Formats: sequence, structure tokens, C-alpha cells
Amino acid sequence: MSHLAWAKSLPSSWEVKPLHAVSDYVVSNVDKIPHDDEVPVRLCNYTDVYNNEVITMGLDFMKATATEDEIAKFGLHEDDVIITKDSESWDDIGVPAWVGETAEDLVCGYHLALLRPRKEQLAGKFLLRCLQAIPIRVQLELAANGVTRFGLPKSDIGAITLPVPPLPVQRAIADYLDRETARIDALVAAKERVLALLAEKRRALITRAVTRGLDPDVPLRDSGIPWLGLIPAHWGTRRTKWMFTERDERSEAGEEILLSLRMGCGLVPHNDVSNKPTRPEELIGYKRTAPGEIVVNRMRAAIGLIAVTPQVGVVSPDYAVFIPSTDVSAQYYVHLFTTDLLGAVFRSVSTGLGTGSSGFLRLYSETFLALWLPYPPHDEQGEIVEFIARETAKLDDLSRATKRTIALLKERRSALIAAAVTGQIEVGSAA
Repeated sequence: MSHLAWAKSLPSSWEVKPLHAVSDYVVSNVDKIPHDDEVPVRLCNYTDVYNNEVITMGLDFMKATATEDEIAKFGLHEDDVIITKDSESWDDIGVPAWVGETAEDLVCGYHLALLRPRKEQLAGKFLLRCLQAIPIRVQLELAANGVTRFGLPKSDIGAITLPVPPLPVQRAIADYLDRETARIDALVAAKERVLALLAEKRRALITRAVTRGLDPDVPLRDSGIPWLGLIPAHWGTRRTKWMFTERDERSEAGEEILLSLRMGCGLVPHNDVSNKPTRPEELIGYKRTAPGEIVVNRMRAAIGLIAVTPQVGVVSPDYAVFIPSTDVSAQYYVHLFTTDLLGAVFRSVSTGLGTGSSGFLRLYSETFLALWLPYPPHDEQGEIVEFIARETAKLDDLSRATKRTIALLKERRSALIAAAVTGQIEVGSAA
């Protein structure tokens, strides 16, 4: 089969074997629901495996209970490998983690399969790398079945084909990949720190521009708004209701384009970001909006789901639509509304179930319209918007370049693992 092409070019001293010939394996059915005759355990669950290449006792495991038989059957040993057995996403099937540390009460949880290599034939760290190699892991992805949720049959796990070099070669390859992936991971981490710094600089630039203007030497005065503090002396303050009017016009035929608020993208056509098309009859009663208006996701305003409407369309009835007055720059106020500063304000005045940034909190229109906001002269609002567009474009270019570098490093890491475990590169005693 084409997905086993790697097996044809292995070194002559290597073998090809099914997993069940070199490893025991079992599918866990331990869950977090307590039952009678169970004792407390720590549960290594799906997210522990998905988010960590190595399982150590430093992770924050879920507390659960299990029977003595379950502990004996699904308790984790050092050098075990765990894989994700089912998922809502097809390409999240078979993600592996290696057990580097364990304890008597650490148990493999539900939605996972526990693989225990036979020590005389297979090293767990080498098995980890095999299952990280796309040409090998693809067997698990192809074996997964389902429609909205994908799962691996137990028999198919044992049937996957592995390269099996001599044990000293396995250990040499595992050690080599530990060193090389650590170097790549350090570079990725450094680039991710750069991304975080660029994002923080972007947020700070916008916040300063919309609350202090562009002149660093401008005289300041107290705004009289507790959360805002000082503003340029020539700026005014206004209530939101003096600058925006709520629009609540509904679609009668549902023939308009559905627009959806997406973080980092703004208000975009729903069909551009979703595989589920809408029918006109589903959009009857949705709110109309037009270019230049502001749309607010009232349930998620505190995290910045607010944008200027780019085109004629309709939005969810749960959104709020506001028309700016003629002396207001909608984009200036969207920049203001999406700062962390206003996020905290929106969170504090939202009502509903839940606390903090979670829960079902709603920013009601009457509350939103009652807020006091800074009001720069209209021309200055436009200058601030132009400045933010120009300066954030530079930061965004740097961010995109950094993300491309991270993607290339991750591709290099993946290719290196695949080449090493299929004998395409010589590694110490693997030569």
C-alpha cells in the first residue's frame, strides 16, 4: 500500500512488524465518574496526552476513582506510550505521549489506548517517535471511523505496521531525536516569545493611541471617568448613547448574506469560515446591518468580539447593531472597544450567570449605551485610525514572518522524526 512505501527502503538489519507483535495494548474505560468499591486515583486524560509529549508527575492530573482491577489493568508504567483513541477531529487520532514518570495511583483515562512495549523488542521512546512520524501515524488516521466523532477500533491499533530496528539502534535514534527536537523546540519557543511580545506591543500601541492620542507632549486632564483616568486636555467625553443609535431591523426573506464575528478576522461572511451553509428560511428574523455600522456580540463583548460592518448583510439576533453619528469614526471606537481596558469595563457591567470572562454574561444595550467614553475631535479620530492601521500593519508583517518561521521549524521537526525512524538518516549505532 502507498502509505507503507517507507517499509521498502529500510536498512537491511531492520524488520517490519505489526504493533501487536512487539507491544501489548489495551483500550482504557476508566472515566471520572465515581462508582462503588473504587479508590482515589490520578487520571491521565485526553488533554494530558494531547498537550504533552512526555507524561511526568509535574502535570496537573484529574482526581478520579477506579477499582483495584482497573488500576492493575490501566495503571501507567514508565516507558509506556499512550495514544488518543477517539476525537471530534480526524487528524487528532493517534496523538502519542511517552510516560517518563509515573506513580502507583496514576491511571490511563477514557478516550485513550495504553501501549506497553515488550522490553526485549521495542523501546517506548522509539515507539513514541514512530507514532509521531506522519508516514506511520497515518495508518491510525486511516483506520479511524465515524461521522461527527472519530474512533479507533482496538484491532486496528494492534494491526499498524512499525519499523523495528535492533534495540541499540532504537535507543540511538531516540536519543538523537531527543537532542535534535529539543534544539528545534527551543527555537520555536523563542519565536513564540517574539509573537507574544509583538502581540503585547500591538495591544499597547492601540490602547495608548485611543486613550491618549498621538502627541506624547499633549497636556492632559482628568477625564472624570474612573476607568479611563487622564486624557488629552482638548478631548471631550460623551455617553455612548449620544454617539450611537441601536438598529433593530429584521430580514423578512432571509436572502441577505449572513455575517459572523470571528476573533482576529472581524465581521466576515459566514460561508467563508464555516462548512455548514445557511438556507434563506433560516435567516428570517436575523438583524440587518450595513457598511460603517458597529456589530457587538453581546455575550462575548468582553473578549473583543466587536467589529465594523464591511458589507450589507444580516447578523445573529443575539448580536447588537449600532449606527454611529456623523461626527464619530466607527473604527476609532471599535479600536477602543476591543482594548483590554474596555474588555474589563464590559465584563464588570455585564449581567447573567457566571463570573469573570466565563459564564453566560450579556452586555445589554441599555448598559452599553449608558457608558461614558473619551471623545477626540472627529478629525483626530480619523488620524488615530490611520496611525493604528499603519503601525499595526508593520507589526502584523513581523508576526506573519515569525509564524512562517515557526511553521517551517515544525515541518523540519516532523520530517526529521520521520527520516530517523525509517532509517533515512544514519544515527550513531544506527549506521
